[in-house]
Amino acid sequence: MQGSSAMLEKRRFPSPNPHVRMFLVTYISDGLRVKGLLAEPDDGSEYDGFLYLRGGIKNVGMVRPARIGQFAAEGFIVFAPFYRGNRGGEGNEDFVGEDRQDAYAAFDLLREYSRVISNRIHIFGFSRGGAMALHTAIERRAASVVTWGGVSDIALTYLERKDLRRMMKRVIGGTPAKYPERFEDRTPLYQIDRLTAPVLIIHGLQDQNVSYEHARRLEERLSALDKPVETWSFPQYTHYFPPHINRQVVRDLCLWMKSQANPW
Repeated sequence: MQGSSAMLEKRRFPSPNPHVRMFLVTYISDGLRVKGLLAEPDDGSEYDGFLYLRGGIKNVGMVRPARIGQFAAEGFIVFAPFYRGNRGGEGNEDFVGEDRQDAYAAFDLLREYSRVISNRIHIFGFSRGGAMALHTAIERRAASVVTWGGVSDIALTYLERKDLRRMMKRVIGGTPAKYPERFEDRTPLYQIDRLTAPVLIIHGLQDQNVSYEHARRLEERLSALDKPVETWSFPQYTHYFPPHINRQVVRDLCLWMKSQANPW
């Protein structure tokens, strides 16, 4: 089911960057009022769209204005949904389940936004947002996709992250052993053959939050399908990169995005 992208409300939000305007947005996703943060260069020009899909769940990994502003300052109109049930939004977040609709509707919102070049929308996912980004690129025509420390296999996350198992059993309704189909539905690797956009994988080999195995499985599957994929691996880094390296990787991935020709 595809959600409507209707923007119901757009209110100014304090921006940490004087050259970037920010807005708190309320939009419709699958009939729910969901919140998100919009950031745009303060010059009135048209730009590529940039859908930022956060990691974590609920308040863990919540969207940070400084991070959104960082990407907007590189020359994008950025929209970052908080996902349903967060920051006053309706519904309940369910870890790459029905909340995928929030990402799809956010993509549609960007596509219809007046300052966005409608056929130039890129998708970025960090951590759990990596799976959200891949699902969105499967369901929508994106110009490119970047996963940074991204989840690609939900069952693997369950096996690796003992600290998340209680939450995952609650929101998914069981374990991978008991309900493999529920985990497969949330895992983009099983539907990746429908993806058309080029993919950039960024991952630290020392990542203990989302193991490098997620990146390896994604790259292997895309390569087997002859899909365009590039991997930037960083042997010395974990899930979080040092600030100066982080800034350089942001600049590099933004240049990579802008260099991608539409695959359709």
